[in-house]
Amino acid sequence: MKMNPDLPSITVVGAGLAGCEAAWQIARRGVRVTLVEMRPEKNTPAHRTASFAELVCSNSLGADVLTSPGGILKAELDALGSLILACAHASRIPAGRALAVDRDHFSSCVTRTLTEDPLVAIERREVRSIPEGPAIIATGPLTSGSMAGALSKLVGEDFLSFFDAVSPVVTAGSIDMSRAFRGGRYGVGDDYINCPMSRVEYEAFQEALSLAERAPRHDFEKDDRFFEGCLPVEVIASRGADTLRFGPLRPVGLEDPLTGERAWAVVQLRQENSEGTLFNLVGFQTNLKWPEQERVFRMIPALQNAEIVRFGVMHRNIYVNAPRVLDPFLRIRGRENLFLAGQITGVEGYIESTAMGAAAALNAVALLQGLGMPSWPRETAIGSLLNHLSDPQPRFFQPMNVNLGLFPPLPERIKKKTERCERHARRSSEAMKVFLDNLPPLLKNIPTKQISSENCG
Repeated sequence: MKMNPDLPSITVVGAGLAGCEAAWQIARRGVRVTLVEMRPEKNTPAHRTASFAELVCSNSLGADVLTSPGGILKAELDALGSLILACAHASRIPAGRALAVDRDHFSSCVTRTLTEDPLVAIERREVRSIPEGPAIIATGPLTSGSMAGALSKLVGEDFLSFFDAVSPVVTAGSIDMSRAFRGGRYGVGDDYINCPMSRVEYEAFQEALSLAERAPRHDFEKDDRFFEGCLPVEVIASRGADTLRFGPLRPVGLEDPLTGERAWAVVQLRQENSEGTLFNLVGFQTNLKWPEQERVFRMIPALQNAEIVRFGVMHRNIYVNAPRVLDPFLRIRGRENLFLAGQITGVEGYIESTAMGAAAALNAVALLQGLGMPSWPRETAIGSLLNHLSDPQPRFFQPMNVNLGLFPPLPERIKKKTERCERHARRSSEAMKVFLDNLPPLLKNIPTKQISSENCG
């Protein structure tokens, strides 16, 4: 079936998870979409096929139960009729409570479904400049040099990052404040939470950090020149017994009110969001494996029971400083018909990227149809991620996975994480139903054939 070229359409650049989800959601609203993918005309260092939504890292899309934040996000995407989740379920392989897929069958399912959709036109070419709107740029962490350069000129070089080098994030409620104190250096302000360490505690921590197992990096990420101004904390620790104490753990100007003395070393935590529910470990960008991060960082006395909701990472990932660059609807400020989606917005993870593709799609359709922008409920995981991207609080924006610290607090305090998740899931489900019920008819999902394992051949 040929599309009528006179009908309005939306361009989506990039056929990764976010771009494919965006194209699908646009088409499900009866709007033409042109999906442009540069592969195989131009490949990346990580991809090996020309298929859409190729998973170049893990084949797991994370937890698939409502006792996890990722499960809540998946339930919301299911309610939206997500292509990515439908293909994931159709190509699922055993992985306990996680949603893991046969990566080839999964990509085949996404590719075939979009290729066969009469409202989706596929173009195989590299987009080297910013497209005319309405358009969604979803080029992902391996954005080509030409597009990266065009984006840099558009948003400003200072607001575009090419590598993730971020610290772990913990929930405020899991910090042992009986072993920590608030305050700034030399008594200036109280913006930081300070976690003091004795000499014995520090020396054990420094040794463990130096010897901890590091995560492997892709070949195209192994140029350490990218990290000279932002060394992993384990590298600093390995350079000598006192390098941390003269670096990110320097205790100068931080007198412990519990003892009236200066500690041997101090780990500082900085507020991560406006609600004050999340704090990051200052200067703790790291390339340690995640289990090692839990083991070693919990040697910090005030963090023995810390709930780590975002592990530190160091890898190639192009993303914008979202609070400065994007409006609350994922549009580049000053360009009302140009949206970003996926990891380039400043989210981390397969499903988070997919969710931003869905959100950008509905926003773009609303703009095309002359409707008001959808107001995603804060009680939902999608709404909470969007709020993080527009939160003016952080001076140092860093990408984020979905986690409970992003959600608005519950009216009651629930200590057990699984029970908190279940309560958030119920609230999210209720808010999502109201949101979908109240969408204008032009933004409602048009039912389509069910995606099954037959699409994954």
